[in-house]
Amino acid sequence: MAFRFLTAGESHGEALTAVIDGVPAGLPLTEADINEDLARRQRGYGRGGRMKIEQDQVHISAGVRWGLTLGSPISLTIKNRDWENWRSTMSVGAPPPDAPAKTVTRPRPGHADLAGAMKYAHHDIRNVLERSSARETTARVAVAGVAKRLLAEFGITILSHVVEIGGVRVQTLEIPWDEIRRRAEGSEVRCADPGVEQAMIEAIDRAKAAGDTLGGVFEVVALGCPVGLGSYVQWDRKLDGLLAQAVCSIHAIKGAELGLGFEAARRPGSQVHDEIMFDKDAGFHRGSNSAGGLEGGVTNGQPVVVRAVMKPISTLRKPLRSVDLSTKAAVEAVVERSDVCAVPAAGVVGEAMVAIVLAGAFLDKFGGDSMDEIRRNHQAYLEYLKGW
Repeated sequence: MAFRFLTAGESHGEALTAVIDGVPAGLPLTEADINEDLARRQRGYGRGGRMKIEQDQVHISAGVRWGLTLGSPISLTIKNRDWENWRSTMSVGAPPPDAPAKTVTRPRPGHADLAGAMKYAHHDIRNVLERSSARETTARVAVAGVAKRLLAEFGITILSHVVEIGGVRVQTLEIPWDEIRRRAEGSEVRCADPGVEQAMIEAIDRAKAAGDTLGGVFEVVALGCPVGLGSYVQWDRKLDGLLAQAVCSIHAIKGAELGLGFEAARRPGSQVHDEIMFDKDAGFHRGSNSAGGLEGGVTNGQPVVVRAVMKPISTLRKPLRSVDLSTKAAVEAVVERSDVCAVPAAGVVGEAMVAIVLAGAFLDKFGGDSMDEIRRNHQAYLEYLKGW
């Protein structure tokens, strides 16, 4: 059973919508399971004024009855509160004759504005920026609430934390993953190192004062994945490739690493590969996790570790040079309401995409039409692994 989804909606449109197919019947699911992560996505030092307007809440309108999924498509809707201020500008029908024109013709460097306008023959960039906005990730986080709920039934949990903002970097943390999760969730920048956290906040403040923006790096970790998710037999079934594509599909993400990532290129093999050990109690295990829980496109039982590089946001309060689409005159790029730094929020979106990919791989491995069937398949596989 394939886990798949589509999202629809514009940044200042009436609502964001997602439809999910492939969720088995019998999964306990409530709106509260999804709303917690929607709230987490809205937090973070350096966010803009939009987050003071929106209070994202999901409405499940199909695919669930009496708290259990039906096996049919699930429909999710998140209303945009800011829609009230944009009714005429974003109206589905023709706007009132006296509605103010808000045509955008000054593309922002680094954004989809110009390339999107040229591709779709739009002469008003608002037709591009409304859909290419990172507001779309709200729907993805909602979808991932369902994916996480599925994974949690089988002991798979996901966390994220920020490891770099604007060149301020966290060194290796020798603490348990649960402590990293606890510290990150208590931090304004979702950083698990209290000393570095303050330096990150100061860097964001300096960028804000300069009318600039900052990017950074976040890390997503999946705990509890069994050996055998993904496959080495075809390129499009390799789990590391699927994770990299999913993470790089997030707005402003320009790079992904798994395990040691690019650092592996700087070390000899003896300092990269995770040695294999065995004992009767633990079975096969590793003394390190440089591979990030993935070998040959397959999970090896270790935590799955994915990092992503987020570029600085494209909207600057002191805008960069651009060219007006209508007049071809040199101008400053348009300034849309935006964040100074969204790396903490991007980590939550990173969790979402990792959860969605892992849910798909899990159902590919253990799939059935109902949770009871999947539980039988999963339990039988765990028993099989004990024989190795």
